[in-house]
Amino acid sequence: MTALSPSFRQGRYAAIDIGTVTARLLVADVDSRGNLVELHKDHAICNLGVGVDKTGRLAPESIERVGEVVARFMEGIGQLQPADGSGITVVANATSASRDAENSGDFVAVLERLGVQLSVIPGEKEAALSFAGASSAFPGEKVVVLDVGGGSSEIIAGMAGEEPRHARSFNIGCRRVTERCFHDDPPTAEQLRDASDWVSESMRAHIEGVVSDGFGSCRVVAVAGTATSIISMREEMEVYDSERVHGAQATRAEVDELLGRLSALPLAQRETVVGLDPGRAPVIVAGILIIQQIMELLGASSFTASERDILHGIVLDAAR
Repeated sequence: MTALSPSFRQGRYAAIDIGTVTARLLVADVDSRGNLVELHKDHAICNLGVGVDKTGRLAPESIERVGEVVARFMEGIGQLQPADGSGITVVANATSASRDAENSGDFVAVLERLGVQLSVIPGEKEAALSFAGASSAFPGEKVVVLDVGGGSSEIIAGMAGEEPRHARSFNIGCRRVTERCFHDDPPTAEQLRDASDWVSESMRAHIEGVVSDGFGSCRVVAVAGTATSIISMREEMEVYDSERVHGAQATRAEVDELLGRLSALPLAQRETVVGLDPGRAPVIVAGILIIQQIMELLGASSFTASERDILHGIVLDAAR
């Protein structure tokens, strides 16, 4: 439960976040002070963005996969209708893959038939929502939030609970890096260097501005599947435990070790790593590499994983 400013519409909200790799759901109650209580969460690795970086289009089978998952989400939402008849406010956002795809209208139409009004949000909005959700877990702190997704990554800095001072969305994510840079299984040393150079060169100027503004030594909060998977793999979780993941820290040395180990394994072996969802195995090396390069540029010795992320930001934004 997190207390924010007293300017929220009390009610029950459902947030659906459809990313390049994963589709996720959060149903939560919000009171007039912005206290958020989670009621239900669900997710599925759908890989909506497979091939989008190359073709500029969402594949029909990818749209179908996500549609099936969203139909399941809506069934779950239906079972949580408040007894007082006040209903649930449903907000559905899509991010990088849908932004890039020329046929995203086809995807929007599929979800409309399920009763879902989908908004394809710009990177700046994605960054602001990620910061609002992630920073809500660390009230009163200066934080840098990292949201490494499949098609894009957001780096946002500011005081928790306030508007961010620095926010930038980069068209660099674990699916995009994998498809653009990794042509062998496992990737070669040259391919890993090329990917690292791309990430570093693209993000350097923004991160230097963040550091020069006094955010170089504050808490680094990392959200989304790559960051939580790093903790889950380190702890060798056969069953994912969000309570153990939330607030756990990973050091730069642990990130380096994990990247070295996983990048040397072919996909079939990565899929068997304890603590890693097999569906994330194809893109996990790129995801960890992105986090490693951001930590390097920030001069960060560790990051804190957070289970509060863009879903919480969507709920709080809808309740304002």
